[in-house]
Formats: sequence, structure tokens, C-alpha cells
Amino acid sequence: MPLPASDPIVVAPTPTPFDADDCVDHDALARNVDRWLDTPLSGFVLGTANGEELALSDREKVDIVRTVSDAHAGAKFVIAGIDVPSSAETVRLTEAYADAGADMVRVRIPRQMTPVEIDSYFDAVTAGSPVPVVIIHQTFTGVPAASPEQIGELCARENVFGYITDHDVRLEGRVRLCVPESRRFWICNGGLLLPGTLMGANGACMWLGNVAPALCAEIVGSGFAGRFSEARELQRTATRLDAAIGAHGTAGVKTALGLLGFEGMTPRRPRRSLNESEVGSIRAALEPAGLL
Repeated sequence: MPLPASDPIVVAPTPTPFDADDCVDHDALARNVDRWLDTPLSGFVLGTANGEELALSDREKVDIVRTVSDAHAGAKFVIAGIDVPSSAETVRLTEAYADAGADMVRVRIPRQMTPVEIDSYFDAVTAGSPVPVVIIHQTFTGVPAASPEQIGELCARENVFGYITDHDVRLEGRVRLCVPESRRFWICNGGLLLPGTLMGANGACMWLGNVAPALCAEIVGSGFAGRFSEARELQRTATRLDAAIGAHGTAGVKTALGLLGFEGMTPRRPRRSLNESEVGSIRAALEPAGLL
């Protein structure tokens, strides 16, 4: 589909369904996508931490992009995630994902690189990618991968569509001042949706969008329009859900989606599914939010 021209944009990192033999269940994935087509989600982000990217082979990730691209049939768009410190390998993956139907690629700023190395990496990636690049700055370490000024410069490059924040709102507030207004700026977490729009986010990419897409879209839309007071209680609901489900990582997200009727929602082995008590805690969070 054509790249979105209007804001806000709300996307979610799509979980990968597995069958009883621990293989990617492409039929279940297509049916899950069909359900998300009826939500306010703008598109799907594939090959992410929430999609268990480290447990997937490159071939599996490319096939997942192809399945989702076929399933949405032009109704949404697909962003394929890449977290590889080699610029040559990253460009190779952008080409493979584009051939499989990805409309954009989401590329993580490499960790533990010097500023000169990061610049060189994105020189190659932005020039070599056949589709637009979304830059993401989640390090999982708490240590910024680059300065706000460098991030702003990276986002200003040709073939960059936008940017996804890390969780440090203080740092990302400074990044917002550096990222050109012509680029998208997406907040990264369901607990930060309203604060993110207050500091200038014009979209969001977070796992809670899979579980509560209408809630997330309403919060982002209200904040983007400046209607902060009416969205405060909605944000409290999103924050409670984020805390209860997120405490269990990907298994928690999959448990919530399984309770909502999505298919194939067990983690890939050796990751375990949640026990009865843990499932009960997630059910207790979904019910008052009106999701069950």
C-alpha cells in the first residue's frame, strides 16, 4: 500500500504464532492478521523482540513478512525489523524483506559503536535499502546508542521515514528537538502514549497495540489533537495493562492474546508459557479494561 501520508500512525510489533511442533504457524498468522485488519492499527512490524526475533532464522523472518503481506492484501502496511551491526548484511536483509512485500524496514541503531561507525553504518543502509527506513533507538541496556544530535542527523537523511524512541522520556524529549518535523516520531510503549504525544510524538509502535489497538489509537489520537485531559483515564488503563502484561515479557503478551482468541500464542521453546496463577493475573487486568 502507499506509505501513510497523515498522522497519527499506530503500529504494533506482531507476535509470531507457533504450532505444536514449535514451527512457525503461517495459517494461524494469516488468521490473526485478518482479525487485526478490523482494528485501528495502521500496520504490522515483524521481526522484533516481541516477535521473538532472536528465536527465528532469517528464512523464517522473510517468510513471515511474505505471509503478512499476502494476508493484509494492501489494507495495511508492513515494516520488517532488522537488528544487525553489519551494514552489508543489513542491506541484504532490506532487499530480501522488500522482495517479500515489506513496505519499510525498521533498523536498530547498533549498540557499542562509535559515532563515526554509526554514521558509516547508516550511510550504507539508507543508500542501499530499496524501501524507506524507520530508525529505532531501543538498546535494552539503558545506555544511549547515540546522542540526540546524532539521532536527529540520522533521521534527516534521505530514505528515512521516521524514528521509534527508547523508553527514556527525558532523553527522547531532547531527541524530539533534533529530529526534523518532516520525519515521523513514534513513542515506543503503551505506558508512555499520552506523555509521548505531549512531547511531540505523532504516532506509536508498542506491543500493547496488539492487545488493545482501539485503546492505544484513541490515546494517541487524543494526545495528537491536544485533548489531553479526556485521555488521562484511558492512559491509566493502558498503563495498568502495560504493567500487568509486560511484567511477563513476550509470554505475557502472548497469554493476553490467547485469552482474546488469537491463535498460536505459545512462546518458542525453551521459553515457557505462563502458569495458571500468572494467566489469572493477566485475565484480571483484561477484564476491567473491557477487553474480555
